Amino acid sequence: MTEFFTVVTPDDAKVALFEHVGPLGESERLPTQDTLDRVTAGEVRSPQALPAFPRSTMDGYAVQAADTFGASDALPAYLNVVGEVRMGEAAEVEVGKGEAAIVHTGGMMPSGADAVVIVENTQPIGDGDEIEVRRSVAVGQHVLQVGEDIETGDVIIPSGYRLRPQDVGGLLALGITEVEVARQPRVAIFATGDEVVPPHVSTGPGQIRDINSYTLAGQTVRAGGVPLLQGILPDDFDTLMARTREALAVADVLVVSAGSSVSVRDMTARVFESLGEPGVLVHGVAVKPGHPTILGVAAGKPLIGLPGNPVSAMIVYDLFGVPTLYRLQGATSVPRRGVVWAKLARNVASESGREDYVAARLVERDGELWAEPVFGKSNLIFTLVNADGVLKVPLNANGLEAGVLVEVRLF
Repeated sequence: MTEFFTVVTPDDAKVALFEHVGPLGESERLPTQDTLDRVTAGEVRSPQALPAFPRSTMDGYAVQAADTFGASDALPAYLNVVGEVRMGEAAEVEVGKGEAAIVHTGGMMPSGADAVVIVENTQPIGDGDEIEVRRSVAVGQHVLQVGEDIETGDVIIPSGYRLRPQDVGGLLALGITEVEVARQPRVAIFATGDEVVPPHVSTGPGQIRDINSYTLAGQTVRAGGVPLLQGILPDDFDTLMARTREALAVADVLVVSAGSSVSVRDMTARVFESLGEPGVLVHGVAVKPGHPTILGVAAGKPLIGLPGNPVSAMIVYDLFGVPTLYRLQGATSVPRRGVVWAKLARNVASESGREDYVAARLVERDGELWAEPVFGKSNLIFTLVNADGVLKVPLNANGLEAGVLVEVRLF
């Protein structure tokens, strides 16, 4: 069995885990409108050019640009209006030399025209059969050409890409109504401890409510996984062994909160060793909070043992659980969440050789953004409730001084 608390850096811990974990390789085909935040299982190519026809980007007149050269308020160009291109219809009018046609934003450009004069730079004459053009335009001005956005056959979405709202819109603009996406990893989540009770139960002396199952489930959903809440397990090895083995048979990832420290009643590492090869890979990470983290693998399925304190559990799951879920989906990278830079409002102590994550609240003072550390022990969930994100103290830093710029990773 791997020796407990042979502490490794967070980066080395992740490398050790990912050496044994790869994409699930399973996919499903979904309606495009239901694929937000899902990861593509293959590249998507455009079935057509976009725009499919030349379009005006402004309200005005389609013209031949050469007819407007030199036009000004003092010396306007005069053009005959030969028709109008109505929205949603093909352009039946043709624009010749000395002619113009009324067009609208997004409408089709008529044959013969190569530019659009915006309506503000024109003046109708008489009944509107003729206009004055008071500004010249260049060829292609205010016009979208065929394929200017995307060409037929272009790769518009790569494989392993997490779809954003604009990506969904772009796919639908091309008439792509279904997309092949990676199957969502199923994550079995256990809370452990004789002292832990469900949230709806009134607590007695020495009892605490289960928080971790629900915070971890929320993080799992945001990372594209499907949480399978397995309830609360007692501090009994045989029960832990039987229930986790049963859950792992139907899940892709096993997460156990509490039971990661070295003590008689903390048995997560023993359970992980018994679930299959290679077993425990890491027990102890140079990070605060979250020092006694366990990472392992059984039959290709990640095993994650988290500290029982809710702050520690959330931060460690963000460091290791979330990237693991994206890896299982075949994502080429973990999507970047919001990051801001702010001045540190107070000194933050730390020890060289470990990464510290400190909850922080953002405030604005005299037009500058400041990060106020929200200090609290790792069993106090409202440390995070009252924070906007966490700031990272680098591995080899001996703390941070007030006034320095720090990177705050937003929740």
